[in-house]
This record gives sequence, C-alpha cells and structure tokens, in this order.
Amino acid sequence: MAEDLVLDTAIRDWVLIPLSLVMVLIGILRYNISKLMRSDQTPDLKNLKEGQLIIRARNLRAAANFIPAKAFRSRRFYYTNEENGLLFVPKGQAQNPQAQMFSDPNMAMDMMKKNLSMIIPQTLTFAWVNFFFSGFVAAKIPFPLTQRFRGMLQNGIDLSAVDVSYVSSRSWYFLNLFGLRGLFSLILGEEN
Repeated sequence: MAEDLVLDTAIRDWVLIPLSLVMVLIGILRYNISKLMRSDQTPDLKNLKEGQLIIRARNLRAAANFIPAKAFRSRRFYYTNEENGLLFVPKGQAQNPQAQMFSDPNMAMDMMKKNLSMIIPQTLTFAWVNFFFSGFVAAKIPFPLTQRFRGMLQNGIDLSAVDVSYVSSRSWYFLNLFGLRGLFSLILGEEN
C-alpha cells in the first residue's frame, strides 16, 4: 500500500483558502449584478389571480384525505366545471408557454441577462483556476471513496497511484461551485 501524501500548509494558505474566498466573493458579486440587471415588472393581475387559483387547487388536492368526499367532489366541480369552472380552459384557448415567451420580449431578455450573469463569471473564474492552480493536489477528503470518483476529484492530475480521496485544485473549484449554495443562502437569504 502506498504511503499517504503530506500536503504542505502553503497549499492550504495559497490555494484552498484563496480559491474558496474568491468563489464566495464572485457568487455575491454575481448575485448583485443579476439583481441590478433584473427589470422591475409589475405583475399582471390576471396572471396573479391564476397563480393564486392554482395554489388553492393544489392545496385542495393535498387535503383531499382530510375533508369529506362529498365536500371534495363539490369543490373539485367548482374548479373543473366545463361551463363556468375556474380552472377549465377550452382546447383552442390554451396558450403555449413558448408562444407566451415570444409575446413578451422582456421575458426572453431577462433569461438572457440571467444566463450571461452566470456564464461569464464562471468562465473567467475557471480560466483563472486552470491557469494559476492546475496540477495541485489541494486537499484530502477525510473519508474513503471508490475508484469511480477519481475522474471527478482528481481532474488535472494524471497519477493513478494517488489515493482517490485526494482532491485537485480544479476539482476543488467544482466542489465549491456546486457546494456553496448553503453558504449563499445564509449570506444572501433563503430565496436566493
């Protein structure tokens, strides 16, 4: 069995901590930029009513076992009646979501702004990590892993003799990218 690697503390100080700190700061900056780029739209009263109606119908379906069957059937009829039901939409009048997006160009523009505010910082950060920190064995995970994790955790290191629990700096970037959601919800709030 191969001996464990001894990781230098300078790697922790000059690779792990700066990489994690930069990822947190870029995430906060990305949130603020996307908040500035977001257009303030006043909600359409009709869409708001429809959304509330769907929530009420969903709550009725969730509570179906807790109310009498007759009461459930009468409320369901109230929502789905073909003559004047609140949720009944005739076949020809249903609007396609894609057609709805094309009718409102602001929706497409907001989607594009949101995607750009995510893609550009992540591309630049990955290029920075790949340029400055490629080839570093950055950390060791404190639990054993199988060989299937090697490609994910040792991205950029071509040593098959190294234990799978060692993480490269490029993989540390991806672990931070997908694992900082809990920290961002603490810093920025639950809905972000």
